[in-house]
Amino acid sequence: ANEGTVLKQQLDLRTVYRPGELLEAVPGLVVTQHSGEGKANQYFLRGFNLDHGTDLRITVDGMLVNQRSHGHGQGWSDTNFLIPELISSMQYLKGPYYAAQGDFSSAGAVSLGYVNTLPKGIASYGLGEQGFMRGLVAKSRKAGDGNILYALELLTKDGPWIKHEDFKKFNAVLRYSQDNGPTRFNVTAMGYGGKWNSTDQIPLRAVASGLIPRLGTVDPSDGGKSHRFSLSGALEHAGRFGKTQLNLYTLHTNLALFSNFTYFLNDPVNGDQFSQFDKRFQSAMNLNQAWVNKIGGFEVENTVGVQFQNDIIDNGLLSTKQRQTLSTTRKDHINQNSIGLYYQNSIQWLEKFRSVT
Repeated sequence: ANEGTVLKQQLDLRTVYRPGELLEAVPGLVVTQHSGEGKANQYFLRGFNLDHGTDLRITVDGMLVNQRSHGHGQGWSDTNFLIPELISSMQYLKGPYYAAQGDFSSAGAVSLGYVNTLPKGIASYGLGEQGFMRGLVAKSRKAGDGNILYALELLTKDGPWIKHEDFKKFNAVLRYSQDNGPTRFNVTAMGYGGKWNSTDQIPLRAVASGLIPRLGTVDPSDGGKSHRFSLSGALEHAGRFGKTQLNLYTLHTNLALFSNFTYFLNDPVNGDQFSQFDKRFQSAMNLNQAWVNKIGGFEVENTVGVQFQNDIIDNGLLSTKQRQTLSTTRKDHINQNSIGLYYQNSIQWLEKFRSVT
């Protein structure tokens, strides 16, 4: 239950209403949602509310999903860009015991990967209640010494709300990969865009008095829009000196959230709606080398690594009415750089006893 791998065959058997629910294959992890489908999920693990990802590190093909110094919440992890049918496997680790996981991993870490090829193409179209519609086209084919994978997803849903959620999103993936035995690599481009309306929390007294229905809203202009575009590359080489892994990526994200928690408490004329916005360009590199030595009959696994990340961020808080700006509470420009160095030593002393330093 503390660490493990979930195979694609297991993931394919799960019924997924939203992409983040794939992560519930991790024992004890609860993934839910509030204030609209386009927001990052709400995560719960080991008795803790991890907010939108503050303490759960999530990576996809080595790309960090969590966003630091975010305009809404530290560690914001929006997984709406995932296409469940393309996930190859999932590795999970719980607890702050893993040097390579670093930031956001105090409760745990989940690593997902995309497939390089599909056994056969996918063309699916689904309709359902509450305005649900989803279409997916995905296929892979040989291209020289490697393979090309491409996929396109379109989705809409309204939910049960009086004010239709009108959630619309698109996902696109283009990937080239090669596997030459000891060396394999891939280059992947991803694009995501989404917009939605949200029915936020409502006063019990308003429902009890019949002012609004149980699935109604006080401010029907709440909601948001976001997009994410990324380019990443990963290289793995197994040689006489061990295994080398290199991961590079750059991405651009943009988010605008419109919320109103107090309605007309502070401004009886215009209302209390506010907008939290976040726009960033992120670049990162992860490099590690792992090798095994035999000492006194025990296998000693060593890993040394370096991680670099740069974020150029513009975010802030606006006072709004029906998504139109009335005034600026604050605007921030952040240039955040970090470099992490780590070494990890693992020895399997007995069948059920291991030390990790």
